[in-house]
Amino acid sequence: MNGHHGNLAGVDRPDVTGRGGGVRTSAGDGGAVAGEDFLDGFERVLADAAPTGRRLTRDEIESRRALGARAAEAGHGWRSLVRAHLVAGRENWPRAADPDSVLAVIEQAVDAFADGYERAQRLVVRKEEAARREFIDDLLHGRGDQGQLAARSERFGLRLSRAHAVAVAEGPEKYDETDPVPRQVASDLFARFENRRILFTTKDGRMVCIAPGDQDDVLTHFAKRSYAATGRAQVAIGRSRSGTVGIGHSYEEALNALDVAQRMGLEEPLLRAADLLVFPVLARDRQALLDLVSSTLGPLEQARGGARPLLDTLTAYFDTGCVAASAARRLSLSVRALTYRLARVHTLTGADPADPADRYTLQTAVIGARLLDWPTRPLSSRETTP
Repeated sequence: MNGHHGNLAGVDRPDVTGRGGGVRTSAGDGGAVAGEDFLDGFERVLADAAPTGRRLTRDEIESRRALGARAAEAGHGWRSLVRAHLVAGRENWPRAADPDSVLAVIEQAVDAFADGYERAQRLVVRKEEAARREFIDDLLHGRGDQGQLAARSERFGLRLSRAHAVAVAEGPEKYDETDPVPRQVASDLFARFENRRILFTTKDGRMVCIAPGDQDDVLTHFAKRSYAATGRAQVAIGRSRSGTVGIGHSYEEALNALDVAQRMGLEEPLLRAADLLVFPVLARDRQALLDLVSSTLGPLEQARGGARPLLDTLTAYFDTGCVAASAARRLSLSVRALTYRLARVHTLTGADPADPADRYTLQTAVIGARLLDWPTRPLSSRETTP
């Protein structure tokens, strides 16, 4: 989106950007505003209250509030509305009245008008945020009519005719859009890519960025800023996909990549789903994975101390490219001790980690064990899990 932050900007004061319809005033019409007189009754209040120095009545204040609400609902900018009041005050200034009394009446009138404007603007923003949240939920989960989603997307800065990719950042705590961390990330993101069609939000405590699939620089910058803002966020980027359904698929890929990273102990700050496709492929056939881990690594449980030390040895050995010295350093072992452990694996399983013919089976089984959280969770407890 073109800098759509949702509710990140806050709405606790009138919009002073001057956006929307301008306010036209003239000495003859008392300040007609885009077809509606949002200054209706202002001249009368000024003429009646200023000479006596009285305060505005409750009815007069409520009338100004109602006009302020109408102006906000019509989308008029606050700066133009204030200017209209000042011009009308100058043009209808009661000459015989004390200047302080005149200014006091103008102050009360503008204050009541602003109160109504603020209330209506907050309501408009809440409705807009609710619509935005509903759109994001439908988009990420593939709900609703695809044609309607595409039509709604323009309103929030996306063109779903293009391919998009989704990045998801998971930090040390859960966030929503009002928290300082996502506010900072969003600010940095839109300051860098002000004219890009991107969307930033939070979902289930994570930060989410959607960008055109050919703009990887947006997503990598999102990853960098997320890491900088949290100190240790991990960001996963799904593959670029076409259409409304594609965004949902890219989002799920990013979530799955974060899940795999947690299971596999991957600590890289940036993960790409395209680089981790082997893991969901392995996990897809659950029963086959259970059988592989059980038949290949199950015998390690017979070792003194259980399967964990030997499984950690295999993990370090494969992660270091089967270089015994590097694996030994990672485990704080001597090369001799590591070699002994590998020999024990060979004895118990019948598969030699140093033999290329056995290595693939062992390494695949080790990956499966990490996905299944074995041996922390016994395989028998998973066989009945749907």
